[in-house]
Amino acid sequence: MKLAVFPGSFDPITVGHVDIVKRAVPIFDEIIVAIGINTQKQYLFSLEKRQKWLEEVFANEKKVHIETDEGLTAHYCRERGARYMIRGLRNASDFDYEKTISQLNHIVGGDLETVFFISQPQFSHISSTIVREIITGQGDASPFVPPQVRF
Repeated sequence: MKLAVFPGSFDPITVGHVDIVKRAVPIFDEIIVAIGINTQKQYLFSLEKRQKWLEEVFANEKKVHIETDEGLTAHYCRERGARYMIRGLRNASDFDYEKTISQLNHIVGGDLETVFFISQPQFSHISSTIVREIITGQGDASPFVPPQVRF
C-alpha cells in the first residue's frame, strides 16, 4: 500500500493545501493529513478547530484521513508505515528549504521519500502566514481558504 503523509500546521488550511491533497489522491492509496503539534509555536486557531476544518474539507475523500502529530514528522511517518511525505512548493525559496528537509528526512526517516507538488499558479501566492495576517488585520480571507473555513 502506498501511504503518504501531508504534514503541516494548517493554521488555517488554505485552498493551496486542498489543491495539493486533491492532486495527490490519485497517486496514493491513502493520505494522512497530519496536523503538527509544536508546543513552542503560537497558533491562531485551536487544534480542535483546525482538525474540524480538515475533517469537513476532506469528508468526501475516502482515501484522506486526518490525524495529529507531535515530534519529528519523519518518526511519525515511520510509526505509521508511510514511505512518502507530500510537500508543496510555491517558489524557489520553498524548494531550497524543502530540499534540505527532504534530505534529512530521508536519513532520519529510513528511506522516507518526499514527493513535491508545485503549486498551481493561482495558488502560488497563498500561505497560511499571509492568511493569518489578513485575518488578524480584519480583512477578508475567504478567497484563500476553503468554504468550510469560517472565523
